[in-house]
Amino acid sequence: MENNKASVKKIGLNYGLILALLTIGVSVIVYVIGMHLEQPWWQSALNFVFMTICIIYGLKAFKSGSGGFMTLGDAIKTGLLISLIAGIIGSIFTYLFITVIEPDFIPQMLDITREKMVEQNPNMTEEQMEMAMGMTEKFMSPWIMFAMGLIASLFFGFIISLIAGLVMKQNPPTHE
Repeated sequence: MENNKASVKKIGLNYGLILALLTIGVSVIVYVIGMHLEQPWWQSALNFVFMTICIIYGLKAFKSGSGGFMTLGDAIKTGLLISLIAGIIGSIFTYLFITVIEPDFIPQMLDITREKMVEQNPNMTEEQMEMAMGMTEKFMSPWIMFAMGLIASLFFGFIISLIAGLVMKQNPPTHE
């Protein structure tokens, strides 16, 4: 019997690259219009929509390339690979953005965070402020941001792949 199965690697690479380009494009637009320090809610929403669309189209491509069949495992593998490729490329872009393109990004974000803390907690002592800012600074290091971007991409990619895979799965017939 001939194994007529689409390539998870090829689909993952293609749709992962498309997703990375879309999310980087949104980041560049946000930067150009000067909203990168505000991190608008619509940026995350748009990135989530792009991720959902790319994973669904990737799963459709896999299914049509596999004779109309796709197991839940195939869907999750394909979706996670799309998310991994996009997450790696997106995290590299973020790293380059905060270290090369806009090296003042982290200090500016820390200033904004400090202002918000003072505004929301006017009775906070200087010691409490320094402790909170120390933790915030650790989470805003370029490598932590790289890792968190990758983890978030894989997490949301898994959830989207699971749901889409449950809806789209079509197991191949078993031959006994």
